[in-house]
Amino acid sequence: MKILITGGAGFIGSRLALSLAEHSHEVTIVDSLSEQVHGPAPVFGAKLLKSARCIRGDVRNTELLEDAIDGQNVIIHLAAETGTAQSMYSVRHYSDVNIQGTAGLMHLLINKRSAALRKLIVASSRSIYGEGKYICPEHRVVYPKARLSKDMEAGRFDPTCPFCGGAVEMSKTSEDAPFAPSSFYGLSKQVQEQMVLLFAQTLGIDAFALRYQNVFGPGQSLANPYTGILAIFSNLIRQSKPLNIFEDGLESRDFVFVDDVVSATETCARDSAHGVMALNVGSGVATSVLTLARMINERFGSPSEIRVTGDFRVGDIRHNVADISNLQAVTGFRPKWEFRAGLNAFLDWAQTQSVISSGYERSLAELADRGLLGGRA
Repeated sequence: MKILITGGAGFIGSRLALSLAEHSHEVTIVDSLSEQVHGPAPVFGAKLLKSARCIRGDVRNTELLEDAIDGQNVIIHLAAETGTAQSMYSVRHYSDVNIQGTAGLMHLLINKRSAALRKLIVASSRSIYGEGKYICPEHRVVYPKARLSKDMEAGRFDPTCPFCGGAVEMSKTSEDAPFAPSSFYGLSKQVQEQMVLLFAQTLGIDAFALRYQNVFGPGQSLANPYTGILAIFSNLIRQSKPLNIFEDGLESRDFVFVDDVVSATETCARDSAHGVMALNVGSGVATSVLTLARMINERFGSPSEIRVTGDFRVGDIRHNVADISNLQAVTGFRPKWEFRAGLNAFLDWAQTQSVISSGYERSLAELADRGLLGGRA
């Protein structure tokens, strides 16, 4: 097949492009090589240049994109800004790249209809759920609202039942959960996926919105201070700097290894996968941030102090773990990487990289200046 990947030089996109090329697909990449993700002197890697047609450019460039989509059988739309916290103050930029960039692509597809195009895949996110699914002893399945700053300032970090205000227990979130993003990034991903599914239906082609959980693994950006908790922690620990853990450290995420994400995305690109739907892509396992910090510290034998600060970021969620049964039913996909094995693979790679001053402290200062970083102090 002829396959276009927007954002194809990124963490997920580059691995996906190489894998698709190895399976004899003709791959085209469009990527702006953003400095925030790729560093100050970004270039396409030699392997990508050998395996794919690489186009440096912005997805908002209509003329460039029109040329790139010509004759493609599958378009995999990964290009997006990805920082949850950053989105809360770079609102216009996130709207422009994530929403308008996707709208421009849909505009071209609907007005330049191609008989060759059979499928669209868009990278969505677990952030579209907000807090996601919980169980209340009285009201059973509930979807808590975004947490209030006044509660978190008092150290009350757990969501509560939206009906009775009582304690709730986290449950795996399935795709039928309502949209409830608590960050502008999450809202932009919601709009992206709804656009793609809507216009795929209009065009009469297959489409999958893949709601990625927290993707990690070798090759992810160590320079981007706005995303990637494993990258941030590994940088700090290798400098023997303290790790300041938000909230009480018990907040958890579904960490999914990048090879599993690539595999899941590839299965959706195959001719055998049909439908117009959203699918969760994750491991289905929760890991707390405090557990993660301790595992990295232990792995490096670092003296870094782990400080549970009680600070919090406006727009963060408490927990989210994916129910991946629909992905399994539609594609047969099952994750192969257990978290500890994936973490060791990531840390082995990270040790081969230079320690980078990612600007993480600066990113926190930006939040604080805008009233988006809170705490008990």
